[in-house]
Amino acid sequence: MSFVQQQLLAPRPDSIASVNLPRRLDHFPSPADWRNETLYFLLVDRFSDGKEAQRPLLDRANLAAARPANWRWDLWSESGGDRWQGGTLHGVASKLDYLKELGVTCLWLSPVFKQRGHMNSFHGYGIQDFLDVDPHFGDRKALVDLVALAHVKGMRIILDIIFNHSGENWTYPADLPGGKYTPHYTSHRHGFGAWRNQQGDDTAVITSIDEGVWPSELQTPDAYTRAGAGSLGAGDIDDPYAEHKRADFITLKDFALDNPDVMNDLARCYKYWIALTDCDGFRIDTLKHVSYEQARNFCGSIKEFAANIGKHDFLLAGEIAGGDFGQDRYLDVLQRNLNAALDIGEMRVTLNQVAKGLQHPADYFAGFDPGNAVMGSHRALGAKHVSILDDHDHVFGKKLRFSAESATPQQVAAGVGLQLFTLGIPCIYYGTEQSLGGPEMHERVWLENFGSSDRYLRETLFGPEHPRKGGLAGLDAQNPLDENLPGFGPCGTQGHHCFDAQSPAYVRIRAMAKTRAAFPALRLGRQYLRPVSFLNNAFSVYSNGEIIAWSRILDDEECLVVLNPHGTAARGADILVDVALNPIASRMLLVMSTEESANPGLEKNRVGDHVSVHIHHSGIHFISVRDLGPSELLVFSNKP
Repeated sequence: MSFVQQQLLAPRPDSIASVNLPRRLDHFPSPADWRNETLYFLLVDRFSDGKEAQRPLLDRANLAAARPANWRWDLWSESGGDRWQGGTLHGVASKLDYLKELGVTCLWLSPVFKQRGHMNSFHGYGIQDFLDVDPHFGDRKALVDLVALAHVKGMRIILDIIFNHSGENWTYPADLPGGKYTPHYTSHRHGFGAWRNQQGDDTAVITSIDEGVWPSELQTPDAYTRAGAGSLGAGDIDDPYAEHKRADFITLKDFALDNPDVMNDLARCYKYWIALTDCDGFRIDTLKHVSYEQARNFCGSIKEFAANIGKHDFLLAGEIAGGDFGQDRYLDVLQRNLNAALDIGEMRVTLNQVAKGLQHPADYFAGFDPGNAVMGSHRALGAKHVSILDDHDHVFGKKLRFSAESATPQQVAAGVGLQLFTLGIPCIYYGTEQSLGGPEMHERVWLENFGSSDRYLRETLFGPEHPRKGGLAGLDAQNPLDENLPGFGPCGTQGHHCFDAQSPAYVRIRAMAKTRAAFPALRLGRQYLRPVSFLNNAFSVYSNGEIIAWSRILDDEECLVVLNPHGTAARGADILVDVALNPIASRMLLVMSTEESANPGLEKNRVGDHVSVHIHHSGIHFISVRDLGPSELLVFSNKP
């Protein structure tokens, strides 16, 4: 009997030490290069429950029709802020074909591990049981089956993991300054109060799987720093004992990772999930909040275990808050033990603005310059950063999806095009392909903290009628729904799903992803920002919504990407190409047009059209592009 069969036939283990981890298994191999992948990040609770066939497709032209009489925005907002909506692992599995057709090759799932039942931590970052799947999502078999099905379809799965902290599984002594939940920070150690039982009350002894924390190895007060709630930005990033590395993550309890037993036990927990599910990588949460040495030891241990079961490049991508400098430091120190950092700092905001024509494109492309950019030495490698346009946190900039302030529904495709066709591992946030961004502009005045609250980054795609009841009542198999609240449906609606394979953004992203998969130069090639000329102006790189062009070159192949970032007006330009690769009288072939993908039969800028290479009096070789629609993108190749 295989390890997986043995584990699934038995209850989840109480102790990680009792698990005899396997090695040299049959496995789904790592990719040859992670730059070849297109990632898709989803919050499991907010993605799909697999029941979309029972709901109508949302009519984006008539959102009001998907809001019942006596609609209240405060209730819709309340539903989204602190309630499970009902997404499941089965729901994710039901949408693999939808994602594969979009061009996704790898899914990054939000944490699926068991949370405290009395709380509503739908996001998954407050773990109560490190060896079980949260029952809101399904069970261990559902996760194993999802990974297996993805592999059958040629797709990969990345799990989101946390080893910096556990959930709110115990309390401090009640007499501490600040109270027993968030006592004031100390550079020493507070005393230990009590474990929390299933209802969240204090208990001296853990007597069931729903109490305290599991596995049993973590049921010792010495497994935690017990430093209280401090500033998550205080102290030097290089200081292993800085406040931001010892403090609880607000109420989530910080692990004492200097204790080698704690580090080893947590690493074994996550090795268990690799062996059980055959997953392909981890996104590591709050990596900035552990020291370099702790991060190196944990990541190195995971890498070695994965290699020993045949996954020779198990992806480890770190969430390192605080901007480009912090990302660069952890990549420098961890070296081969960390594949990549999530690009959630200044570069994400720049990407957003450049894609909308609101910032000079050189600001984005300069980020890949090893000599000038803080993270350039790693971003220039491509494989060392995961490109992010939107995510569930937006730690930099407004807490608004790209589409919330777009000129058109399809403008988000311009941002995704920059991700797909520039250096890096692109990651699409769920709902981007449907231009999710909240309700209509004139309705947002009713939404408290719109633009500054995480909840508005986390609409559901599947459009539930109602969320689950709060706490343990939401786990009632017979009556789990709270009919006093509307579901947190897409674009401020209820009971309508938004999986539309013909949406303006979906069809454009699909066309771009297909082209990226077909041309290695677009994934692996060198990158050059190209000067353009229009209205007899000199060849240069322009801002203010003018044409942006760049080349990806691999050996003798040049792919030229042309983007009109203007949100409302067509643009054209003459665009420099490589002299040696494109001699006079040669031609380049148009291999992708987002505009034509959404408008079959278009009579301009059509796939299959050839454009001639001309010479400027200055000696520049160039091609001409005219009348490219707003927020549309073209790709040309000299070796189609």
